[in-house]
Amino acid sequence: MTSVLVLYYSRHGSVAELASQVAYGVESVDGCEAVLRTVPPVSSVAEATAPAIPEEGDVYAEPADLMSCDALVLGSPTRFGTVASPIKYFFDQTAPQWLAGTLKDKPAGVFTSTTSMHGGQESTLLGMMLPLIHHGMVMVGLPFSGTALSHTRTGGTPYGASHVAGADNNAPFSEDEVRLARLLGSRVANAAVLLKGSAL
Repeated sequence: MTSVLVLYYSRHGSVAELASQVAYGVESVDGCEAVLRTVPPVSSVAEATAPAIPEEGDVYAEPADLMSCDALVLGSPTRFGTVASPIKYFFDQTAPQWLAGTLKDKPAGVFTSTTSMHGGQESTLLGMMLPLIHHGMVMVGLPFSGTALSHTRTGGTPYGASHVAGADNNAPFSEDEVRLARLLGSRVANAAVLLKGSAL
């Protein structure tokens, strides 16, 4: 099987739902499996610790997940136009994987959710790409040939999938947002099949 790691942080559930739609797209590709992983929140209190296994939802990612995956799709809510701290903190710890070239030549995509329409989706997506590019990953976006991207009035960008969650973080996903999240998953999975075992 070709393994696609769908790694995300979700505070209110929108990014987690987006991750499940990306995973659906991954698993629509023959021979591909989605592995859903999350990261714990970052505490402002140094003594605070999270349990090793979350009480609900997906399990926490570990460095071994980066080694065993054939591709990565990374998701984060937007925080003032940039990635949320838990995702940044996770990647700040990946110098050993960077030195070893663990993610080199593997395809990657990104996704995000914001409360407002102009809440910094594109800057967050571009920001999430930076550590992945430093790791030598091959970025996969969304082409305008995916017709939902041309007429969406909600989430969706050429840089990655996105969702507009609303001020109460409970806006339903639009059909375009679902289509584009699944398209991102299938594009990364297809790229993983093509690149598996190859060096660029």
